[in-house]
Amino acid sequence: MYSPFQLGLRYIHYWMKSSNSKGHGIHSPFVFELVEKVFIDDRNFYVFPLIEAAREELLYNNTSIAVTDFGAGSRVNKNDSRTISSIAKSSLKPKKFGQLLFRLVNYFGSSTILELGTSLGITTSYLAAANHNGLVITLEGAPEIAKQAERQFQHIGLHNIEQVVGNFDETLSNVLKKNKILDFVFIDGNHQFEPTIRYFNMLKPNLQENSVLVFDDIHWSKEMEKAWAAIKEDDSVTLTIDLFFIGLVFFRKEQKKKQHFIVQF
Repeated sequence: MYSPFQLGLRYIHYWMKSSNSKGHGIHSPFVFELVEKVFIDDRNFYVFPLIEAAREELLYNNTSIAVTDFGAGSRVNKNDSRTISSIAKSSLKPKKFGQLLFRLVNYFGSSTILELGTSLGITTSYLAAANHNGLVITLEGAPEIAKQAERQFQHIGLHNIEQVVGNFDETLSNVLKKNKILDFVFIDGNHQFEPTIRYFNMLKPNLQENSVLVFDDIHWSKEMEKAWAAIKEDDSVTLTIDLFFIGLVFFRKEQKKKQHFIVQF
């Protein structure tokens, strides 16, 4: 993974290359509308305060739990036992990205949603709250973390979440057999090149023209940047949007020419 200094330099490079956050200079009606109606939408939906209150509670919870880490590990703490607070500080996505995922699911009307990497359930909660009639299947490798996430779902009042606990290499294939079509996928698990590309290739048969794929931490390391570059060039991908901390992937067949956008967010 990159050091904070290296990541900062890459962020400056991204900002200098990116299109205006208001959509100016974006020559794609689809992306321009996405920026206008989703990226810069600042409405405060009813569930946002509930989820953010849950986040605050996790940030101040000093209970220690056992952790099994199958991925690239936490930037901060790689011990087998961690406090819930330390997990929350190092792994929870900032609220602007959780709320962006909510708006994306809401905008596209996604019904079957898959998340690789539940963590403590904050992002999962945003995904589930965006469509109460949909289903969020969320995969988590660490049983004790999954238990904490389940408590959050119950506290917030979300009942459309199915948790699957275990190593992604063992659980993902079964999930894909049961759910033939995925509308929306958020991948925030193993931050390494080989597993990221392997999961992407496993997911492709279950994606359709209107599916949306979101990858977390696309500039987290050289391996993740390599994976992001390979995904952009995949024949099935027609359009990508780089928001630095996350990357959006689309498969729209009406998009005759492959396009890649870098947008300020």
